[in-house]
Amino acid sequence: MNFISTRDASEPASLSAAIAAGLAPDGGLYVPMRLPASRTLRAGANLADTATGLLAPFFEGDALEPELPAICREAFDFPAPLKPLATPGDHVLELFHGPTAAFKDFGARFLAACLVRLRQDGAQPLTILVATSGDTGAAVAASFHRQPGLRVVVLYPDGRVSPRQAHQLGCFGDNVSALRVAGAFDDCQALVKRALNDGALQARVPLSSANSISLGRLLPQMSYYADAALRHQASTGESLNLVIPTGNLGNALAAILARALGVPLGRIVLATNANRVLPDYFGGGDYAPQASVATIANAMDVGAPSNFERLRWLYRDDDATLRAAFTARSVGDAAIRETIARRHADFGEVFCPHTATAVNVLEQLRAAGEGGHWAVAATAHPAKFESIVEPLIGRPVEVPSALANLLARPAHADPMPADYDALRDRLAALS
Repeated sequence: MNFISTRDASEPASLSAAIAAGLAPDGGLYVPMRLPASRTLRAGANLADTATGLLAPFFEGDALEPELPAICREAFDFPAPLKPLATPGDHVLELFHGPTAAFKDFGARFLAACLVRLRQDGAQPLTILVATSGDTGAAVAASFHRQPGLRVVVLYPDGRVSPRQAHQLGCFGDNVSALRVAGAFDDCQALVKRALNDGALQARVPLSSANSISLGRLLPQMSYYADAALRHQASTGESLNLVIPTGNLGNALAAILARALGVPLGRIVLATNANRVLPDYFGGGDYAPQASVATIANAMDVGAPSNFERLRWLYRDDDATLRAAFTARSVGDAAIRETIARRHADFGEVFCPHTATAVNVLEQLRAAGEGGHWAVAATAHPAKFESIVEPLIGRPVEVPSALANLLARPAHADPMPADYDALRDRLAALS
C-alpha cells in the first residue's frame, strides 16, 4: 500500500518511506491512498496478534511486511485491560501499563521498532524531533533510548507539564536531549513542523517526527481499541462506544480509523479540557485554531490539533457530514477536580485529570439518557499527576514500578526560547 499527503502536492510514498519521513514534503500528513475494505475481524490470542491482523493490509508489499509480527510483539508486550466501572455498562480502557505510564508507549515503541529495522549501516544518525504536551516525549525517549543510529530531541513547554512528566522528559540522557521551551505546546509543535520542512537543515541533519503526525504512531494506536472492542463483543454481544480525551486528535483518530476497518465500535465522543477548538467546531462553528489555554489536564492543552487535517481528509472536507458524525464536549478544571474527588469518594476510583475529563463527559451522556456499553480511554496513570490528584482524594497514589525507576534517575533539560533560529542552531550542531 502507498501513502499520500493530505495536501495532495507530494508523490505517493511507501509505508517505510512515510514512516521514516514523518511529515510529507508538502507539509501535509501521510494517509493511505485508500482505506482497506471493512472486514470481519477477530481478536488474536493477545494484543500483539490482534495488532498484526489489523495492520497487515497497511504493510502489504512493503519492506517491513515480513517484520510486522515481530514489531507488534516488541511494541505490545504489556496489557491494555478493559475494566468495569461502578455504573453498569461503563468501562475504563487502561492504556497506562507501559514503561512511562501513558498510552503513548504503544505507538512510540511501534515506531521505534520500525525505524530500527529501516536504518542502514553507515547511514547518518536519524534525529527524532518531538513536541510534547506531557506524555509523548517521555514515551518516545524511553522507546528510542540507546537505539543505535537514532537520536531524540524533545521540546516541551516549560512550566506547563506536571513535575513528574518534566522529570521523565529529562531523565534519559545518552542519545536523548530535552529542551524546555519558553512558550506553549503549540509553539513547540510549530517549531518541530518548521524544522521538518527545512530542506537545508534536513540535508545536514536527517530528521523525522514521533508526534501523532507520524504514521508510525497513528496506525498502531488502532490496535488496543480493536482488541478491546472485539473481546467485548465476543463476551457480551454488544458494540463498544468510546469517550476519548483528546488534544492533538491522534488517539481519537486511531479509533475512528479502526471503526472504518470493521472494528465493532459504536459512537466515538471526544472529550476536551477548556481548549474549545474541537467542541466549538463540532457545535457548528468554524474551525478556528487558537492560542492554547493552560489547564490541569495539560496533555490536552492544544489550540491547533494537527490531526484535524487527517480527519477532514477522511470526510472529504465535508463539514456537515463530519459534524454529524461526532460530538465533542469541553470540561473545565473545576469540573475535572470535582469528578476526581467524587468518583474516589463514591466508588474508590482514581483517575488522572485527562481520564477524569472523559469520565465527566460519559456522566453527561448517561444523564441525557444515552444507553449502550461505553468505555473511557484512560490515557495516563494518576501517579503522573500526584500534585493534582492526591489532594483531591486525600491519600497518596501508588507509583508503578516502571515510573518509580524513571523518577529515581537524575534529570536535566536545557532552556530554549520559542525561536526557530535557536532550534535550528541546536540541531545543526548535531551534524
